[in-house]
Amino acid sequence: MSNDRTALTTRAAAASISMAVFLVAMKGYAAWKTGSVAMLGSLADTALDLVASIVTLLGVRWAAMPADEEHRFGHGKAEALAALTQVILITISALGIAWRAIDRLGKGAATEGLEMGVGVSAVAMAATVALLAYQRYVIRKTKSVAIETDHVHYQSDLLLNLSVIVALVLDQYLGWRSADPIFGIGIALWLIYGAFRAASRSIDQLMDREWPEERRLQFLELIKSHPELHGIHELRTRTSGGHDFAQFHIWVDPDLTIVEAHRVMDEVEAVIQEHFPGTEVLIHPDPKGLAEPGQNLMAT
Repeated sequence: MSNDRTALTTRAAAASISMAVFLVAMKGYAAWKTGSVAMLGSLADTALDLVASIVTLLGVRWAAMPADEEHRFGHGKAEALAALTQVILITISALGIAWRAIDRLGKGAATEGLEMGVGVSAVAMAATVALLAYQRYVIRKTKSVAIETDHVHYQSDLLLNLSVIVALVLDQYLGWRSADPIFGIGIALWLIYGAFRAASRSIDQLMDREWPEERRLQFLELIKSHPELHGIHELRTRTSGGHDFAQFHIWVDPDLTIVEAHRVMDEVEAVIQEHFPGTEVLIHPDPKGLAEPGQNLMAT
């Protein structure tokens, strides 16, 4: 599963890089010919898409590295770091677009090359739809936070390219000179919103946030089904890249031998691996009824 995940995330990142290179070249020429701030904003966003996708590729490759002497829990958080780097780049892009749009709003200059701008934006939208479909497939298979952040960014590209088309039409057909910079400001605000939204899950992983409550309850119900368990407490869960971790204490019959208690823990781990494959589990056995200071009872 780990090798399959690495292959999928790597291909998704490589696909993003390839498309970004193609779009940067196309939009660069269109921005030069049209003079559109909205097109310039779309170009800047795509250029940072390229940088962000390269960061994503490095992140998923790093995250796939096995645990070593200095990183006993693996390198999974590299994906979250890559995602946060993308967030920073998106924010910088948005601020630059907003500054250029405000400057353009004051000058009131007209745009040119309607056909060029609309044609490039339409091609970009079609390419982006194809990439998003592939990214959704990879995210379903891998749950990669880095690919998910890349996906959020490219989702915004659909709106960006549509905004470019509308801005150019309003400017050149209806003579509304403020349309282009206003849409540029709107694009900047949308990018900032997307950046903060994308940052949330990355921060959750870096801060070792617990699994969602529904998943924790499923996990507990699965463990409780073992007939020789008399309680579960001190459950702690976290996710790091494509790796899940869970540790907890169980109450067992105090008359069990060490060998018998170990057998119970092996059976519990086997059930967990069947329903939560790849989860690294740490179980501590306690004699039934033992009360520990600050104990957090999860199930009985």
